[in-house]
Amino acid sequence: MAENTEPYRCSVCGYIYEPGRGEPGQKIPPGTAFEDLPADYVCPVCGAGPRSFLLMAERAGRYLCVACGYIYEPERGEPKNGIPPGTAFRDLPESYICPVCGAYAKVGKQAFIAID
Repeated sequence: MAENTEPYRCSVCGYIYEPGRGEPGQKIPPGTAFEDLPADYVCPVCGAGPRSFLLMAERAGRYLCVACGYIYEPERGEPKNGIPPGTAFRDLPESYICPVCGAYAKVGKQAFIAID
């Protein structure tokens, strides 16, 4: 079992596989490294296979909500929502909801893609 906790991004749709979150919909428990995913793993958004995923080298950059265009900037955080400046996207709680379009639908972390 690998110890790698680095996230991987789907090069087809931008979905990010976070080992700490796992993939509950595919019965993959939290803490499962990308290298330990089953051979039949597919992206939960677009259905691409594991070969379409690339290691994310930079995790502290900005993230874009693909639903509404909101950009989460770690250096700014979201003080109104209790998220202090300097909070990396990966450190946001799993219950995080987009502050713009999340008011209309539960648009969470899975709808964000890294943009730098």
